[in-house]
Amino acid sequence: MPRKSTPTPSRSTATKTKTINLALQGGGAHGAFAWGVLDYMLEDGRLAFEGISGTSAGSMNAVVLVDGLRKGGRDGARAALETFWQAVSDAGQRYSLVRSMPWDRLKGDHWNSDDSFNFQAFKAMTNAFSPYQLNPTNFNPLKDILNEQIDFEALNRHEKQKLFLSATNVQTGSVRVFHNHEITVDVVMASACLPFLYQAVEIDGHTYWDGGYMGNPALFPLFYRTDARDVLIIHINPIVRQGTPTTPHDIEDRVNEISFNSALIKEFRAVAFVQKLIGEGWLKEEFRDQLKYVLLHSLRADDALSDLSAASKLCTDWSFLQTLRDRGRDAAGVWMERHFDDVGKRQTVDLRAQFLDSGSEMTPLNKTKPKPRPKQKRASR
Repeated sequence: MPRKSTPTPSRSTATKTKTINLALQGGGAHGAFAWGVLDYMLEDGRLAFEGISGTSAGSMNAVVLVDGLRKGGRDGARAALETFWQAVSDAGQRYSLVRSMPWDRLKGDHWNSDDSFNFQAFKAMTNAFSPYQLNPTNFNPLKDILNEQIDFEALNRHEKQKLFLSATNVQTGSVRVFHNHEITVDVVMASACLPFLYQAVEIDGHTYWDGGYMGNPALFPLFYRTDARDVLIIHINPIVRQGTPTTPHDIEDRVNEISFNSALIKEFRAVAFVQKLIGEGWLKEEFRDQLKYVLLHSLRADDALSDLSAASKLCTDWSFLQTLRDRGRDAAGVWMERHFDDVGKRQTVDLRAQFLDSGSEMTPLNKTKPKPRPKQKRASR
């Protein structure tokens, strides 16, 4: 059904479908923004997806998307995503400790509940007690939702879209990327396991926390295991936020945003380095074909989600999730209008200008070869 906030995309049978890879960030309830982006692109129909890398809420969007495509094509995927997020909202109203109270809704932006009694009590509890104490049975309604809606056995055999879901190994601190044939409900839960809310998820003798700590999301599987050159990152955590935070809430929120973007920005730095190696001829000819010149695209959430605090990532009110969906659709419409023609032809992200410090990360390659030092004359005897 077309959304009021965004004009219905016009499908053109004359336009050739282009295949890209998707990278879906995590961010709790803010993952509904990515739902909106995906909803618009599925309806538009001009993009197909080969590889999908996801973390946390991005992993949930990824498995729901692919299972929906497998069952019912684009329309099936749109319906599956809406059904999933509706179930998330319903579960939140039943089980969430920070759900909005009637009096909270008198405030226009009640989803920014940093000052609410429920949120402050929740923070106090999770700061004082671990999930092993607060939730000894490790109950998580999201696990039931995924089991009810996703056919994981069929997903393991699915080959049309390649899934790469990231989780963080608790013992080693390294990222673990799970592929289609390995994905279970526990893998998705591991990818979304915030350690102050849920017990670490054990898989094959190893325990895992949220993948966002080491890859939000991981890009490298899309470089090595897919044919498509274009990678579209759907951001959830704002990279740029104007002003300097001064309150405890704002400082904590900004620290979280920086932390959950750090691994991704490090990968951007590596991509920029490889692009420079290839583009400026620093590689020997026999090695050039072994590296892919990736075309990065970025759908940022800096403006769309700038008015939201970290507390709102726990808000599952259906009206709020719909608002996020519509913001995602709006952002996707703008991105498609500006950049669809660029897909397959050119990168639309200036990595150095947008994501890297304007300093000297890659200046060694900019320098000319040093001149040989003049030989010192020996002192005459």
